[in-house]
This record gives sequence, C-alpha cells and structure tokens, in this order.
Amino acid sequence: MSPSPIPIVGGTGALGFGLALRLARAGVPVIIGSRGADRAREAASKARERIPEGEIQGLENAEAVPRGEVVFLTVPFRAQSENLTNLREVLRPRQILVDATVPLAAAISGRATRLLGVPQGSAAEQAQEMVPDGVTVISALHTVAGHALTDLDHELDEDVLICGDSRDPKRAVADIIEKIPGLRPVNAGALETARLVEGLTPLLISINARNKVTAGITLSGLDEPRW
Repeated sequence: MSPSPIPIVGGTGALGFGLALRLARAGVPVIIGSRGADRAREAASKARERIPEGEIQGLENAEAVPRGEVVFLTVPFRAQSENLTNLREVLRPRQILVDATVPLAAAISGRATRLLGVPQGSAAEQAQEMVPDGVTVISALHTVAGHALTDLDHELDEDVLICGDSRDPKRAVADIIEKIPGLRPVNAGALETARLVEGLTPLLISINARNKVTAGITLSGLDEPRW
C-alpha cells in the first residue's frame, strides 16, 4: 500500500516548493497546492524536472487538501487567514495541519526582522482557532530557510522544533520531517510554545543577513530527542 501523499498548501513558494523537492527525493509522494490549478501544475512540472523519480502532483488547494492525512501550510502570514477560511469545507476531523506561518512585519510592507503581535499568541494558535473541530494544528519548520531546501546541493544539518498539544500528531509530523536527510525533529512542547519558536525566524533572518550565511538551529547536548 502506497503512503498517503503530503499536500503542501503554498507549495509554489520557496519553503513549500523546497519541502516538496526534498520529500519527493526521499520517496514521499507530494501534492503541490496553489490557489490556481494551472500554477500548481506548472510548479509540479518544474519539480519533476528536478526530481524525475519523484511522485509529484499539482492541484488547486481545495482538491489537494483532502487527499492527505498530514497537510503542510507554507504561506506568508498575510495569506494564512484567507487560506484557512477557504479550506474549512475541505479539512476534515483527524487531519493534521502543519503550520509553518510566521507573523513577520514584512507581510504588511514592514521589515522581515520584526515580529507582529498575534492576539492568540502565535500564528499557530490562530490557525488552531480557525480550523474545523477535530483538526490538529502542529507548528514546525520556522527555522528552516526556504532557499536552503530548494537548493538540493545544500547539505542540511539542523534541528526542526515541533510544537503541539498532542504527542501522536507531533510524532507523525516528526516522522515525515526526519525523512529529509539533515533535518532532526525535536519536541519543543505545547502549541503555545510556537510563539517563541516563530520569533526565531526574524532573529535568523537578521543573523543570516549580517553574516551572509544560511544558519539554522542546532541544539547542543541533546543526543536523542524524547517524544
């Protein structure tokens, strides 16, 4: 039995497209989602050119989302609310939504090194309020650079902090992420911890810009993360 495909809402952006490439290269079937079916198919075609052996589809978001048990949301913060509103009718109970959204000021023509305040505490907690009952939101991938994922010659070597209120969904997301060589998933606690993890993104943007590098997060002294 073939594994369930991984729909990626916002799969035409750098983070989503890079995630699709890396997962497809690891043998995971992926569906690149977009608001427009043509744009999704075009991105999938480009991805297959780079990963000829990959199982990659391109579908409009509402058609892509129901096809997977775990759905990744990799859109800019300004598009998070609109996407979740549009997807309420197709998200179903027991699905897991992995929110990689960061409330950066750049979403409103501000600076990418400044974090916006979110009434719920974090973009992930806002997402949990917006999804239908029975859908579990997990926060992840905030410290992984999209361009690093897209550059398949770039060797990844960093930790991915995963936040959520339920252990099994967090473990399910970790199982997907650890299929990508060089990424180590780490249990970072409850979903409310996402407000701290999201804040690492503008910090890394500032560090990387100043030092002209692509730095990620690596936790020292942690041999085997516990779940």
